[in-house]
Order: sequence, then C-alpha cells, then structure tokens
Amino acid sequence: MRVAIDTGGTFTDLIYLERGFLKSKKVFSTPKDPSQAILEALKQINKENLEALVHGSTVGTNAFLERKGAKTAFITTYGFEDLLFIGRQARPKLYDFFVEKPRPFIFKENCYGLKERIDAKGEIIKNLKNSEIKKVLKKLKENQIESVAVCFINSYLNPSHELKLKEELSLLGVPISISYEILPEFREFERASTTAINAYLLPVIGKYLKNLQKRLPQVKLYIQQSNGGWMTVNEAEKLAAYTILSGPAGGVNGAFILAKTFGKSKVITFDMGGTSTDVALINERIPFTKEYNLDGFPLSIPIIDIHTVGAGGGSIAYMDVEGVLKVGPESAGSDPGPACYGKSLIPTVTDANLVLGRLLPDTFLGGRFKLQKERALKAISSLSQKLGLTIEETALGIIKVANIIMSKALRRVSVERGYDPQEFTLICYGGAGGLHACALSKELKIKEIIIPKFASTFSAFGLLFSPPLKDFSQTIWINAKERKKLLKEIERLKNLAYSYMKSLGFEPDTLYYEIFLDMRYKGQGFELTIPYSEDYIDDFEREHEKQFGYKASQFPIGIVTLRIRVKGNFIEDNWKVEKGEEIYPLFQTKVFTDKGWIEVPIINWNSLKIGETFKGPALIVEDFTTLWVEENFQVKVEDNYTLRIVRV
Repeated sequence: MRVAIDTGGTFTDLIYLERGFLKSKKVFSTPKDPSQAILEALKQINKENLEALVHGSTVGTNAFLERKGAKTAFITTYGFEDLLFIGRQARPKLYDFFVEKPRPFIFKENCYGLKERIDAKGEIIKNLKNSEIKKVLKKLKENQIESVAVCFINSYLNPSHELKLKEELSLLGVPISISYEILPEFREFERASTTAINAYLLPVIGKYLKNLQKRLPQVKLYIQQSNGGWMTVNEAEKLAAYTILSGPAGGVNGAFILAKTFGKSKVITFDMGGTSTDVALINERIPFTKEYNLDGFPLSIPIIDIHTVGAGGGSIAYMDVEGVLKVGPESAGSDPGPACYGKSLIPTVTDANLVLGRLLPDTFLGGRFKLQKERALKAISSLSQKLGLTIEETALGIIKVANIIMSKALRRVSVERGYDPQEFTLICYGGAGGLHACALSKELKIKEIIIPKFASTFSAFGLLFSPPLKDFSQTIWINAKERKKLLKEIERLKNLAYSYMKSLGFEPDTLYYEIFLDMRYKGQGFELTIPYSEDYIDDFEREHEKQFGYKASQFPIGIVTLRIRVKGNFIEDNWKVEKGEEIYPLFQTKVFTDKGWIEVPIINWNSLKIGETFKGPALIVEDFTTLWVEENFQVKVEDNYTLRIVRV
C-alpha cells in the first residue's frame, strides 16, 4: 500500500488507495515535532501492507522563515564575501527610503573569501591553493560551523575548485553544498543564495527525515519536491531547498489530474487551508518558475508557480491603529487555534464562519471535534465593540476582507498576466476553500467551480499520484542557430538524467523527458523559457511578441541555459471515491448574509447521487469540509461525487 501525507500549518492530511477507492484521514498538526502528527495519522489505518509513503512537508519552509536553520558558513571568491548581503540593485519598493533588507540567515563573520579565480570562459586565472583551504578549515572548526555553502565566481563553467574544496572540507563531518551541484547556472547572486539556503536547511531536514525513517523502518520514504515530483530520502538529504512548497505543489498536481477527468485545460487552483491560501493558474500545462522569492532571498530552482497569501481559516482578525478591520497574515495555527477550538479568544476567519452559521459546531472533523460557538461569539464580540459594529456585521466584515485578499491573489496569477478569469474553471480545495469559493467566483466573474469530495485532503491526493522527477540544467551560452551544438548539449544532459533515473531502477521506456531553452535577444538582461521543438527560434519570437508586444528579429538570438526534466512512470492515476456514510441528518439552519439571517437546507454530501442537481443557497457538509453554496448558483453531482457549481 502507498500512502501520501501532507503536513500543513494547522492539519496533517493522509490519503491512500484501498481496493481502488480513495480513503483519507485528518489530524491536527504538531509544529514542534511534525513527525508526531504523521504517526498519529498512520495509527488510523491498517499499516500491515504499508510499503511506501510520499511526504509533503513544511519543515524546511518554517525553519527558514523562523531563521531556525543550521549555523552555516558561506565560502566564495575573495572580494565577494558580501554577496548575500548586497544582492541586486532592484528594490522591492522603489520610493520607500526606509525599506528594510531581508533578515540575514548567515552572519557576516561566517562569510569567507578564498583567493582563487575562474574567468567567464571557465579558464583558471588563479589556482586555489592548499594554504587557503587550511586557513578556512581552521576557522570553520573554531566557529563550530554546522553546514557549509560554497559558491565561487564562474564555477558553473568550471567546478574544479568547488569540487576540490568540498573534498578537503569533508574532514569537518558536516554537510557541504557546492553551487555546481545545486544550481550550475550563471548569475552569481541567485546561485549563491540558492546554495546558501540549501546548506542552511540541510541539517534540519536531515535530522527530521532520519527521525521519521527511524520511526518507520520498514517503509520506503519519498519526499515531495517543489517541482511536483518526488525524490528519495538520500536525495532530499542533499537537496533540502527542493522541499520548499512541497505540499502546495501536490495540490496543483492533483488539480491537473482532476482537470483532465473533466476535459479542462484551463483552470485556476484555489487552496485555502488553516494558515494560508495558495493559488496557481494552469493553462494547458502546470506552470513553473525559477524566480521564487523565499522571504527576501531568491531560490532559483524549478518550482511550481504558486502564489501564497496569509489568509486561511486560522488567520487572525484585528483592528489596526487607524481603526480599520484587518485579517492576517498572522495565524492562530492549530495551537492555540481559533477561539472556537477552546484554547484562546483570538478571533479568526473560522470563528467568523461559525458565527455566521456557515460552519456547524457538531460536524467539524466528522464530529470528532466539537466547535465552541460561544467562544467564537465572545472573540468576535470583543472585536465588534472596538469597531462599533454588531457581532454579525463584524463576522461578515472579516469574511469580506479575507475574500478581498484571496481575490487579489487570484488576479495576480490571472489578470496581471494577461489571462481572463472568465475563460477558466476554479478548482477549489483545502478545508476552508468551499466556504469562500462562490464569493470569489462572483468577484472574478468565473463561471464554473469544481470541488472534489476529498477537497480537504486534496494536496495529499496530488502527492499520492506524483511521479519521480528530476530537473537538470546547465548554462551553455550558444547562438540559437547552432543547432548541432545544441543537440550535442541536449544529448549530454539527457544522459545525466537517464543515469539518475536508472539508479532508481527505471528502464528507458518508462521515462519521459521535457526539454526547455532559456532564450533571449542579444543585449537583453532576461530570458524567456521556451519548450524545445524543431521550431524553437520561431516559438521564442512568438512568445516574446505575446508577452511584450514586439519581436526584434534583427538581433541575434542566444540560448543561455538548457533545462531537462525527466519523469518516471510510477503509478496509474486510476481512482474512485466511495459514497460514504450518511452520518448527519438533513435539517435547516440559519445563515447570515448581506440580506440578514436566511433559512437554508443542510445537505449531507454522502446523501447526494451522481447526476443530481440543486440550487443554492445551501450548506453541503462532509467529514472534513463544508461548502457554502450561495444564491444563484447551481450544483451538479459529477462522477466520483465531485461537485460542479455554476452561476445561473
């Protein structure tokens, strides 16, 4: 049996296949020791046949955001010791004279420059001497360094100095990350930052994975990457940076699979959990970026292009110094959690939905956890007195503010990139997503919403069907017309990709390759990433004209970086969903809207029949999620009890 587990900020989700049917479990996360929640979730299933576990984790992300990584040293070419602190000229806010620089994660006293130099053609100008290595080795020992990042100038063309230093530093007995192995591409700041982040997180990720594997000795453990595929534990212990955003990446994977079953090629994904909301736009293919910003520092590895905002079920509502109602980005998490969890009086989005009647106290987590409405009322009441509003007006205001934040995120990945949301279907998931989907579809004029029955554990579903995947890249600097030279480079990188997958036991006929070219006109300072085809030059010019409104055919075109992605066929995406037990009786309830309190039916998702249709307003209740279907929306039950909601 193969199981997938996604560890979120509030809940930990488990999903698996049993006789072809999807089964899911949900437990509260344990931030101090995430593996504890994993073991708790596994207790709820029969582990006798458990063979493999695919795990999406926030351990690396949280360690970096909280600056709880290892004591790391950064070693570079002499004169470039301040590389991580200088960064790029561009400022995030051009006219803000008081803009704060991102918090450093490596201290200046732990940055070292060695006298060596490789030129822009990869030729050695100054050799790295053993005396230099001995000096830095002594300092690293004295400072009790726990991890080392190495990034020499132009080493992406010639890694000899980095490889030599790595071999000598192995005497330290700590992880060593060299830029040639992490990101063999030009642009030294991005390469240095990515390598340093990897080194900073390696001991944290390594310790976590060793602990988890120790607790599950008979289970093959695979770790989800931010590019949408999984890697082995051994690989994750070398490439910790690739685990960033692994959980949300699973959700986008799942949305792509679900979209195919509906014949949809244009979808916007909307994942609202307890801590944050993640959105992405799929137009024919899963979107990727290599320009991700992790708390102020570039992480230039292939990452599914996901935009995250601090608006989730646990997002805290408050009044700012100007008397304005605000929501997030701070979250109450799972401990203490929203006021209705019984451990605090912190007003959150979940409390607002409970006060408005959109959440039912007795059906949360399948009835295993009763929400305390009186505490939610008390928390919202305290805020409403400050704002001079009624409790209901305050709760509705919290929902509207949260919706504005999330609608901005949806616009960010659609309208701001030249896409019309009306041409896309909204695939909604995450435990809290169904309560806000209709409002967001109205805001962006999206005509259709798709919500899977296992919406609350959907990111884990995406992990379950993730393939083994590995990205390879190399800066090559060739003229786009030099096709023979390009094909030679493709063959070389493809052989590396094949060797890697062969080491995992995959045969050639089970592998699928995707090739991309980073291209630009001569003199430009940026590139466009183009899928490789016979007409790659024409494809580049068409894409350039689409994005910027012109093409400049009079200028030579260069290929800067070659990228190859290799996937292995691992598991068929054949799955079914059981109807489930009708635990909750049907009855009416009152929900507060702009029109005041209205009577709406409560519909048990497990009571619905495939092909059935009905109109809102209605509350649809399932073990781990609740849907608020607003007026003027029609619901149709599709295959696998997936709901298709359209505006009428």
